[in-house]
Amino acid sequence: MPATDSLKDLQVLVKSRYSILVLDTLEEDRAEGIVRQLAASLGLPLFVWSRTKGLRRDGGDAAIYGTTDAGAALAHVEASRLPALYHFEGLGDLLEDKVVSARLKDAAQPFGTITGALILTGTAIALPESVKSISATVRLPSPALADYRELLQRILRDLASRMPIQVRMQSEDFVRLLNNLKGLTLAEAERILTRAVVEDGKLTPEDIAAVVAAKKAVVEREGVLEYTPAEEGMADIADLGGLKHWLAERRILLTDPARGAQFGLEFPKGVLLLGVPGCGKSLAAKAVAKEWGLPLLKLDPAALYDKYVGESERNFRKAMALAEKLSPTVLWIDELEKAFSPSGGEEDGGLSRRIFGTFLSWLQDRKGDVFVVATANDVSRLPPEFLRKGRFDEIFFVDLPNAEARSALFAIHLRKRGQDPARFDLPRLVEATEGFGGSEVEQAIVAALYTAFSARTPLGTETLLEEISRTRPISRTLGEKIEELRSWAKDRTRSAQ
Repeated sequence: MPATDSLKDLQVLVKSRYSILVLDTLEEDRAEGIVRQLAASLGLPLFVWSRTKGLRRDGGDAAIYGTTDAGAALAHVEASRLPALYHFEGLGDLLEDKVVSARLKDAAQPFGTITGALILTGTAIALPESVKSISATVRLPSPALADYRELLQRILRDLASRMPIQVRMQSEDFVRLLNNLKGLTLAEAERILTRAVVEDGKLTPEDIAAVVAAKKAVVEREGVLEYTPAEEGMADIADLGGLKHWLAERRILLTDPARGAQFGLEFPKGVLLLGVPGCGKSLAAKAVAKEWGLPLLKLDPAALYDKYVGESERNFRKAMALAEKLSPTVLWIDELEKAFSPSGGEEDGGLSRRIFGTFLSWLQDRKGDVFVVATANDVSRLPPEFLRKGRFDEIFFVDLPNAEARSALFAIHLRKRGQDPARFDLPRLVEATEGFGGSEVEQAIVAALYTAFSARTPLGTETLLEEISRTRPISRTLGEKIEELRSWAKDRTRSAQ
């Protein structure tokens, strides 16, 4: 809902004699602007209150004596009986005081017969029961792309009038920049963009990193999601050609969302990756974020569970709201079955089931461009509702890497550790690792490096083969389970390979 719709809603509510209006937002600057527009459109005087300055006429310097106290300010409103709007910023925290709550009710009563209202701005404002029947809440939506575009144009215009600046951005770079600004307040975006240009007199694609870093700070401040650096790209994945192709087709939508919308396309919902442990499912989540240039947020459901009644559900809703606020983003949920197993519900008083139901609803009806990458190793522990179309765009099965993929794995991990793959007998290594997963190939290389390092000798094929011979891959220790998984996935999933 655009901010203009919020203004229209407020106009209707004032005319409908709602005495108390709550404008739910983190952006006090935007809220202040909308309240000013509201007062102008209704032809009403506007008074503003803050804890430090008290109650004063908007635009005036002198505050009414003694009104830094919230109760005294509300008493003044009641006594004035003036048709006007009264904007109270930061009053929400003080409503636990019974005297302030009573004063709020008294101050609101006159607006049942005269035009005007008390407007409270902030987040999670809990009104006393005594005024709920004469109050209404309007949520100010996050800034739209058009708002960020207008802000960027204004910043560039203002800075260009004071200093020489260079803009080295292609149209798709501007799209990425604006998309990554989503979730930040306009004030936050203005500070970040201004600093990026002022530092070197340029606006380039490299400045997008500053926006991503700002989003990381928001995630860390909220504490319900984990910001994960996406350092590996698709080139670091040796296999999964089917998944890579599927993702590449959808990446185009990020570079040209307007054309995609005209074509009837929406931002993709996400994928569920089922398969053998250690075969690149988690790496794929990181690679999507890297390739798409989006922040990667990790949800650890276990970390959201709280001993206090109601807190776990509140934490979960807060995490989902944060993911939407910071969209477009990639949300990674690792080992989904551990968090939402159907067996987990009786011993925790039904908490797991309630959160599971909330999560299913969010998957179906989420708002904001959040691409979910969920991974699972044991499909038998997943509730069947997860597998229904509509929750995810596609379900992929990730199997053990074949010979070609294992050869590529050796090359990738050897190069990553400063080793030249040409010095090794890759065909022998590939043959020796039949049935190995990607993580097992990597760990065999790491273990062999330790052996060579302690022996003060270069790493060679024989050392690697010796270490491989000591490894018992998951294909042997859990062979029957893997075959069951393959059999289940054969006609129910799409191959990631």
